[in-house]
Amino acid sequence: MSEIILNITDVDPIDLYGQHNAKLNILKEAYPEVTITSRGNNIKLTGEKKHTQTVKGKLETMVRIIKQKQVLDKETINAIIAGANPFNTEVGNGHIGSAILHGRNGKPIKARTQNQKKMIDLSEENDVLFAIGPAGTGKTYTAVALAVRALKNRLVKKIILTRPAVEAGESLGFLPGDLKEKIDPYLRPLYDALEDMLPAEKLEHFMSTRIIEVAPLAYMRGRTLDHAFIILDEAQNTTSAQIKMFLTRLGPSAKCIITGDLSQIDLPRSQRSGLHTAVDILQSIKGIGTLYLNADDVVRHKLVKDIIRAYEKNGEEWRKKQLAKHKKEEE
Repeated sequence: MSEIILNITDVDPIDLYGQHNAKLNILKEAYPEVTITSRGNNIKLTGEKKHTQTVKGKLETMVRIIKQKQVLDKETINAIIAGANPFNTEVGNGHIGSAILHGRNGKPIKARTQNQKKMIDLSEENDVLFAIGPAGTGKTYTAVALAVRALKNRLVKKIILTRPAVEAGESLGFLPGDLKEKIDPYLRPLYDALEDMLPAEKLEHFMSTRIIEVAPLAYMRGRTLDHAFIILDEAQNTTSAQIKMFLTRLGPSAKCIITGDLSQIDLPRSQRSGLHTAVDILQSIKGIGTLYLNADDVVRHKLVKDIIRAYEKNGEEWRKKQLAKHKKEEE
């Protein structure tokens, strides 16, 4: 057990704590494993050493922000908790770095964590990028933003967004309605991201002229995808044959991001995820980048981060039990 006492003398404590400790409570919620107690100019941190040191670093960063900018809002605190370093990247409105693009109503769309910023950099350095991480880490949203930026800057002629419709058996034939009505439920997250970034009229025009195409993975077979920014979403639900088919569709001027969450595979238990195989055998090829996002990159409700960590811990314990069981059987 570690105890750290910070003496706040360089700034007004109320600027750091917030009215009724509102700002300090954001830290308390983000780090429940640390007891944070404030009294006057002193803050006491109690908990395991690695956790108290982390919170100490966050508080020191918050103090420096107040000294330099004379203001510390809740969005900036959340950005610091998420891993932002305001002294080598721009922090503002809960974001890191400059805008990827400006979405509807001029809203700036930016990386919100260091790994999201790294995803942007790796996409610029590589023609194919695997972005792997749990739900809520912004991998799909960031990928769509990069694709829209490339289209706006005329670096590509079209955007192709695809994902395997595993729940519908990929054939989709038994579902009611026309093709659009059949596939829309499985592609809705991609539409949601696009609607955040483009005015409704422009998006409708791009969709009707197929400048932006959203389709299930099965419809990529036999095509050559060139002069396009292509995103394969939910790639953990592809088979090895499907992801190989997809990757061999790429034309000489194509750009591609493949996203997936290896903890949410919906394939039959006996079938290995094609994403798993592809990352294993392709990661050493020049021009192909791989990025792993984690719970620290979650930008959804604050509980999502804790939920992911709890499942990761449970999965690790299950793997240890299985390993011990197999070892015992071998003996």
